[in-house]
Amino acid sequence: MKTLIVYYSLEGNSQYIAEELANKLNADTLKLIPKKAYADKGFAKFFWGGKSAVMAEKPELEIYDVNLAEYERIIIGFPVWASTFTPPIRTFVLDNIDALKGKKIATFACQSGKGAEKAFEKLKETLGIQEFAATGIFFDPKSKPSDENSKKIEEFCEEIQK
Repeated sequence: MKTLIVYYSLEGNSQYIAEELANKLNADTLKLIPKKAYADKGFAKFFWGGKSAVMAEKPELEIYDVNLAEYERIIIGFPVWASTFTPPIRTFVLDNIDALKGKKIATFACQSGKGAEKAFEKLKETLGIQEFAATGIFFDPKSKPSDENSKKIEEFCEEIQK
């Protein structure tokens, strides 16, 4: 089953997981890049990123070239911002909502605290689906590697391949 991993990563954690999954699942990746970058340091990072997430903003993305019709399985990855998924993911999903219908969709979230479960619920609602094929929650996987995150990657891969 051909797989695409679509992700947004601010600090590299989601990119780290996307690359690990891509290697294990022989998947393609698509990194979403907003035309206007989010602050990645200090108060501005939390304020503007959180505001953008809470207000359900839909930022313009750099042009990407992908034919979703080629993929049966889509994995969506993101950092958790204010207990929801990041605005670049919102843009991608809403811009491609028809092309995503009927796909086997899984998701993963990277976080330092909590909120991933709420983010997954909001993403399901946005996608108009009842369940994900698999979900994974990773705690600071790039900056704080752990056996627990490695085990979760393996479990995620097993679950999505069912």
